[in-house]
Amino acid sequence: MTDPTLSALLEARRPTRADARRNFDALVESGREAFAEHGVDASLEDIARRAGVGIGTLYRNFPTRDALVEAVYLDEVAGVASLADELGELPPFDALAAWLRRFADYASRKRVLIEGLNRDSELLQTCRNLMFESGEPLLRRAQENGEVRTGIGIDDAVRLVAGVASVAFPTPGQRERVLEMALDGLRTRPNHGGPSV
Repeated sequence: MTDPTLSALLEARRPTRADARRNFDALVESGREAFAEHGVDASLEDIARRAGVGIGTLYRNFPTRDALVEAVYLDEVAGVASLADELGELPPFDALAAWLRRFADYASRKRVLIEGLNRDSELLQTCRNLMFESGEPLLRRAQENGEVRTGIGIDDAVRLVAGVASVAFPTPGQRERVLEMALDGLRTRPNHGGPSV
């Protein structure tokens, strides 16, 4: 369910020549890595070096730091949104859990990117809406299959995993265990005479 507006925004930024497109994509990937490691103030020279291009190539593609931050953010959102389309063959809960895990990975990097963007921007609102629209069918399918509690909305599920993603864990294993507990909390529970859930 990739949003045509987001696709248009991404494509409008990409060059048409194959070699220029490769450089653009390498810079976005290098920017993602550098921003994750050093925040949005990461060295642009380092980003260019990681991409294997000169600083002039970086500035031709991204005249400002904000332009690069925005491109990385759009690419991240597009990746999460497009994953929803690829999960249709999985059982309903597994598809939802896979999407929420990818969202948690995105959310752990998003904080750094949001620092570099205007929080009230139209772009951020478009991306937020796209994220919710891509996950909603997965949640609904899992609920219809009786695997996820009714009364939970996609906003609830996203905030749950975003909360886990925002915590610093001493090891990836602990992060994974806590995320697994959070996802397990979405599941329906048999009613053994107690209050319904």
